[in-house]
Amino acid sequence: MSWYSLLKFVHVLLAITAVGSNITYAAWNIRGAREPQHLAFALKGIKFLDNRVANPAYGLLLLTGLILVAVGKWGLRGWIVAGLILFVVLIVVAVGFYSRVTTRQIQALETAGEASPPYQQLAGQARIYGIVSGVIALAIVFMMVVKPFP
Repeated sequence: MSWYSLLKFVHVLLAITAVGSNITYAAWNIRGAREPQHLAFALKGIKFLDNRVANPAYGLLLLTGLILVAVGKWGLRGWIVAGLILFVVLIVVAVGFYSRVTTRQIQALETAGEASPPYQQLAGQARIYGIVSGVIALAIVFMMVVKPFP
């Protein structure tokens, strides 16, 4: 086994970890909505996974991907460039919007409660940013697996 193959394995494992973590957020939100007494715990669980698992995995995913491109046979193909552009958009949406809204959502829940208009507004925003982030992440996975253009 070459170090390139090992690095590619780590890269794929990081993608599974990052995207897989993100996919669980919907389950956490559903559980929190069904059991309001556990909603704060669910939201804090999402925040923990986002900050400590998914986002670091995305950072390392970018690093390993760039190393694979630099030393591999691929070069900057169209699907790689498209994936990198989508990655930048994902970071803007996920870190710039989703993560901040989730922090504010937790604060609104703790200060004003689940039924409050501020919490409901933030929950709606978090839902939209979460869906957009998920679609972008899946589009990146599609680009990396299918390689739709040269």
